[in-house]
Amino acid sequence: MSCGCKTSGDSAHSCGPKKTANGCENVNTCGNSYKLSVFDWLSNINNPTPNRCDFVEVRFKNDRKSFYKNVNNIPLHIGSVVTVESSPGHDVGVVSLTGELVKIQMKKKKFSEELALKIYRQANQKDLEVWQDVRKKEDGVKLEARKIAQRLGLEMKVTDVEYQGDSSKITFYYTADNRIDFRQLIKDYAGAFRTKIDMKQIGFRQEAAKVGGIGSCGRELCCSTWLTDFRSVNTNVARYQQLSINPQKLAGQCGKLKCCLNYELDSYLDALSNFPSSSTTLETEKGKAFCIKIDVFKKKMWFAYVDNSIAWYDFDIDLVKKLISKNKRGEKTPPLEDLKQPDTPSQSIDLIQENNVDRFEKKNRGNKNRNNNQNKQNNSQQQQGQGQGQGQKRNRPERQERPARSEKPETPNNHAPSGNQPKQQKQHPQQKGPVEKVEASDAEKKPQNNPNKKKFKKKYPPKKDKDA
Repeated sequence: MSCGCKTSGDSAHSCGPKKTANGCENVNTCGNSYKLSVFDWLSNINNPTPNRCDFVEVRFKNDRKSFYKNVNNIPLHIGSVVTVESSPGHDVGVVSLTGELVKIQMKKKKFSEELALKIYRQANQKDLEVWQDVRKKEDGVKLEARKIAQRLGLEMKVTDVEYQGDSSKITFYYTADNRIDFRQLIKDYAGAFRTKIDMKQIGFRQEAAKVGGIGSCGRELCCSTWLTDFRSVNTNVARYQQLSINPQKLAGQCGKLKCCLNYELDSYLDALSNFPSSSTTLETEKGKAFCIKIDVFKKKMWFAYVDNSIAWYDFDIDLVKKLISKNKRGEKTPPLEDLKQPDTPSQSIDLIQENNVDRFEKKNRGNKNRNNNQNKQNNSQQQQGQGQGQGQKRNRPERQERPARSEKPETPNNHAPSGNQPKQQKQHPQQKGPVEKVEASDAEKKPQNNPNKKKFKKKYPPKKDKDA
C-alpha cells in the first residue's frame, strides 16, 4: 500500500519495504515532507500513561487538514491511507500526525473534540482505485469550469478543484473581488459534471498557498510551507521599517503586501521607541530645521533647513533630545553646521587578511628560501658525487675574458650623412670563445639576401602631383 508522500495527496509514490507497522522509516523525507507538516519529535518516545490519544490528524489535497477520532483503535502511523467519515459518503486521506502532539495541535487551532468525525478503516484497494481515478480528472474539470464561468460572464477565477474520495462531491475553490451570483453557475456545473457541487471562496494569500512558488528571497513561499495564519499587512509596516512605498518590491506573488514584513516589525518598534518623533522641528539661530531621514540601526537622525533642504546634517538621537529640551526652554540652538562633529574614520581591521593578495606568500617566504637553499646544496653534492664516480664526461673550454670594445671605424666618405653609416655587428651574449675583429667594406657589411626567399614589394599609394 502506498503512503501518499507527495504534497498533492495522491498515492503514486510508494515506500516499498521500508514501510512498517511503526511508520515509514523515511519520516522526514517521505511521509512527513508535505506542506505545513508538523515534526513528530515524540515518535521515538513511548507513552508512559496507559491512556493513548485516540485522535489523529489527516491531510487531504494540498494544505487541507482535519482531526478524526480512531474509534476502532486501528494501528495507524504517519503515511497510512485511511477512509474517513464525510458528508455525504466518505473521503480518503493520509495520516499526517499521531500521538500526543495531536492534542497540542487541536488546542492550538481551537478544534473541539465533539466535532471530530470518525475513521472507518484503512483504505482498501477499491478505495484507492476510485481515489486515484477521480484525482486524474481534476485538471480537466478545472479547465472546463473556467470556460463555463467565462461564458456566463462572471468575474471570478477558479483556482483549484478537489474531488471527494468516493467521487460524490466536487469542491471548487475560487477567488473574486466582488460577490458572485452562483444560481446559474451551479446548475451548469451540476449538469456538466453530474455530481454534488460545493463552492468555497478563498483569499489571494490562500490561493498562493495552494499554488505554491518561489519568493523573491529564493526560497519556497512561507504560506505554502509553514505559515498557517494570514495576518493583515498594511503600508504602515513599511513606513516603520523606513522602506519606500513601491508596490512592485513590497508585493508578493499573491499581489498583496509580503507577509515577511511583519516578521521584524516588533524589533523596529522597540528600536523606534527611543527615537524622538519624526515630525520633530528644531529652532536654530539660522532658521527652522526639520527631520528628513531616520537610520534605525545607526541611531541617527538627518535634519535640513526649511529654506535649504539640499544640505543634510546627521546627529545622534542623544544630541537631538538635548536640542529638543533646549527649544522647550525657549532657547534657540546653534546652527546645524556648528553642531556637526567631524566624522572620525574608523579603521577596519582585516583579521583574516582577505584583501591582501600576497597573504599566502608572506607566511611561507622564509620556508621557500630555506627549501631552495637546501635543494641547491643537495644538487651540488649529487653532481660532485657523480663527477667523482664517473669522471668528467666532456671538457668544457674555459670562458675567456671579453675583449675591450674597439673604436668606431672611420667611414670612407666623411661627407656621408650619419644615417648612412654602417652599423657594427653586435656580439651575441651567449657566444663563447675569442672574438676576431674583421674589417669589412660597406658592401660586405650589408646583409645578404636569401635567394630562396620570396620578395614582396611594398605597395604605397601614388603620390599626388602638386602641380596638377
